[in-house]
Amino acid sequence: MISGDFGRSVFASALVTFVFGYLLPSACQCIGEMIFSENTVPCHQLLLYFGLCFGIMMLIAVFPRGRLSPIGKSVLITGCDTGFGLNSAKRLHSAGMHVFAGCLFKDRGGDGAKELMCIRSGRMHVLQLDVTSESEVQNAVLYVKSHLPSDQIGLWGIINNAGTSAFGEVEWASTDLYKHVAEVNLWGVIRCTKAFLPLLRRSKGRVVNMASGLARMIAPSRSVYAITKYAIGGFSECLRYEMKRWGVKVSIIEPGNYIAGTNIFTKSSVKQIGDGMWEKMTDEVKEDYGRDLFDRRVKEMENYCNKGMKDLTPVLEAYEDALLSRHPLVRYQPMSSYWTVRSFIFTHFPAVIADHIYIYGLGFK
Repeated sequence: MISGDFGRSVFASALVTFVFGYLLPSACQCIGEMIFSENTVPCHQLLLYFGLCFGIMMLIAVFPRGRLSPIGKSVLITGCDTGFGLNSAKRLHSAGMHVFAGCLFKDRGGDGAKELMCIRSGRMHVLQLDVTSESEVQNAVLYVKSHLPSDQIGLWGIINNAGTSAFGEVEWASTDLYKHVAEVNLWGVIRCTKAFLPLLRRSKGRVVNMASGLARMIAPSRSVYAITKYAIGGFSECLRYEMKRWGVKVSIIEPGNYIAGTNIFTKSSVKQIGDGMWEKMTDEVKEDYGRDLFDRRVKEMENYCNKGMKDLTPVLEAYEDALLSRHPLVRYQPMSSYWTVRSFIFTHFPAVIADHIYIYGLGFK
């Protein structure tokens, strides 16, 4: 006897296969034959197919999904010292939420923590929180439990925003550098999520994890950072399936380039990373790559600090929608149009096309 859920799953799978494997390609071929000359139909058919798929994705992204009231809901945000975390804490507090803002530098008088502590409200709580510290995460759990409003049965949401970054080709970056970035970007997310899941399950709440556009379209010299974001995607997808029975929804944020609007890279931090990297490289690697190439890569990263979007609003809106939409998206991509198209090509076109357009076509050697 086939269960109802299994039968519906088989039917849905067959329907999707029919639509995208036969119906949509056939429709594209018919349209192509009507509009274009016979010898150009295959090429235009492919473009029409991807165009229609892209249009469907955009339609889903903008389709009205309803909104929940923020009043009476609590959220924990990590990495509130600067950038997305600091601004999200202020934005969600202004919307009426109870905010637990985790700051790495609260105990050292950090500017972000000071700014949030100046908000004289019973709904703003500023916590000392280093996501790499098991004890500080557990202290945060105890604090949240004891300061949740009495009418709330759990924590509504967690935004795993805290992150760090680095650069360097694979042979340049030390294992310690890989481990350092992963300790914040990956293990910090896992550590905080596991610690707060019991509270999130009780409220049937939300988990919002910060990944990156680089988890969909990797670039040279960024493996130290990108592997953590690829891993966040896998962790979040698995968690999403497991949490469905509890009513907890999990979303992934994949921003484009916001370096100019945040401090994840500064010229001083790039220089510091570069100096440390060169010092730890073996003589053989130094000799094979040469100092000129190394200095050029460091200079490219320094110039990169001034590029990208300065307006953080698209990411802040994605955080808010993931928390408060009745039907949040699984993946949000708050990007400029350039990065949106680039991501689509990397994830839907043959790799050779994306490589030649965006990697080798940009002169990477």
